[in-house]
Amino acid sequence: MAEVTLRPKNDIDIMVEAEVITPDHFAGKNAKEIGELVVWQGPKELPLSHFFDVQGNGGSSAQDTTIIVDGDVPRVKRIGQQMTAGKIVIKGNAGMHVGSEMAGGEIVVEGDAESWAGMEMKGGLLHIKGNTKDHVGCAYRGSWHGMTGGRIVIDGNAMNQVGGGISGGEIIINGNVDNFCGIRANGGLIVVKGDAFRTVGAEMTNGIIVVGGHISRFTPGFQYQATEKDLKFGDVECPGEYKKFAGDYAIPQKVKGVMYVSSEFNGGL
Repeated sequence: MAEVTLRPKNDIDIMVEAEVITPDHFAGKNAKEIGELVVWQGPKELPLSHFFDVQGNGGSSAQDTTIIVDGDVPRVKRIGQQMTAGKIVIKGNAGMHVGSEMAGGEIVVEGDAESWAGMEMKGGLLHIKGNTKDHVGCAYRGSWHGMTGGRIVIDGNAMNQVGGGISGGEIIINGNVDNFCGIRANGGLIVVKGDAFRTVGAEMTNGIIVVGGHISRFTPGFQYQATEKDLKFGDVECPGEYKKFAGDYAIPQKVKGVMYVSSEFNGGL
């Protein structure tokens, strides 16, 4: 597999829109041609080489191309956007919209990621080894349709509106989440192995949400159904005892959403 390495030249002040950083765009190009790809910084069109040293050539196809971003790029947006195949490894922190609308391939972020990671994702794997902020796998503003396929794994914590509008795919959060996790969910699977603050599953009509820790403020539109042990969804295992709820009955639609909540950490429900 061909490998292209991008090394940031200097600290970036104004955000850079760099949706060209994908195996799809790099495939079939040499280092010089990759460096000539156009990115935006504010109103300016600039070559990718203005911000990165480029080493290596793309493969014959996206599937045969790996991109290594060797350093922190928190102000570089849209890395991996709409990629269909291949692999991207970011050896540091990533900017907003990493993996947005990706349809295939794999992205690994070895640090933290900013908001909108995996927005409206359709396929592939996005693995963030640190923490991330708001709107993981969420619908973009003005849209009701979030993630439809693929898998997002966050080793740390996420913040608000994880999986907003999700209708397919899987989001696995190994840490905690804040507010409105799974709001307007219409399918898919969200597993939070840590705690959640409030309003989990608000306006949910389908799909599954699992919370393995404590929920500080439980969503009132959910009704208890049963108690189950040692949940398994494909290769995703959630050991322990869980209370099963259906909801959200606060909205006037036929409800099929299911939320599992740890019995151990939510004894008052």
